[in-house]
Amino acid sequence: MVAIDFERVRRGAVPRVFSRVPVWQGLGGVPPTLLVLAGIVSVQIGAALATELFAATGPAGAVSLRLFFAGVVLLVFWRSSLRIERRALPVVLGYGAVLALMNLSFYEAIDRIPLGMAVTLEFLGPLVVALAGSRRWIDPVWAVLAGAGVVLLMRAGGKVPWVGVLLALGAATCWAGYILLGAKLGEKTSGGGGLALAMAFGGILMAPVGIAGAGKALLHPSVLAAGFGVAMLSSVLPYSVELEALRRIPPRVFGVLMSLEPAVAAVAGLLVLGQQMDLPQWTGIACVVAASAGATRTGRGDHV
Repeated sequence: MVAIDFERVRRGAVPRVFSRVPVWQGLGGVPPTLLVLAGIVSVQIGAALATELFAATGPAGAVSLRLFFAGVVLLVFWRSSLRIERRALPVVLGYGAVLALMNLSFYEAIDRIPLGMAVTLEFLGPLVVALAGSRRWIDPVWAVLAGAGVVLLMRAGGKVPWVGVLLALGAATCWAGYILLGAKLGEKTSGGGGLALAMAFGGILMAPVGIAGAGKALLHPSVLAAGFGVAMLSSVLPYSVELEALRRIPPRVFGVLMSLEPAVAAVAGLLVLGQQMDLPQWTGIACVVAASAGATRTGRGDHV
């Protein structure tokens, strides 16, 4: 398929046991579109909360806390399926390393540029993966539209923080690798044990970096509470509601809804962090959202 397989990545990364937790059993009556939007909002609020953590821990410290708590939650839920074959180990370790680097690059980016800009640039990773093997005539249109969006996004008043832009593009590259390795992880492991171990490995990789940057601040009760909140908002809650939504709506609809994430990120940055963006930047975000939705919608029927 030529499409942005957000649902494939997240569906493979979601412990199905979440659906058996009592708090999720009442989600059946919520419209699936609202569940997807709730997941998107949760991710962006989690990113905004992580930004607030930076003053105490720095981006690396915030990433360390997020991966640590997310890893603990996943290991607990998937404790019965943590045994993996030796041939799967390189994929698990590679997946964990890419996951850690992706989150570090993204958090370093949002420490320098607005959240909406960072998420929009990061979205280029899965968009490039979706279009790379395309044979449809319409897909170059989406690529040009996304490129125009990036150009508009960079036409901000004042000096463009290029370090932040490059970090966001680094996160996009990692997201592309995350998608490709996620497919391999799904082939070589069953259940969520592979993901749990990869998340734990990513947390181990980030621990020395986070400790070096934040030191004892990582152990402050308020910092730990905020880190746990980031992990829940950015991982557990969105994965859970999106899993429920995927049971009730077609993957194409899910993918199109997920394309709204850059716009939601920009709104979250404005409302939560007070990050202002001008009209050309909003137009650039709209172009990338349209390109993402278009590539998802037109690619669903194209099998390769």
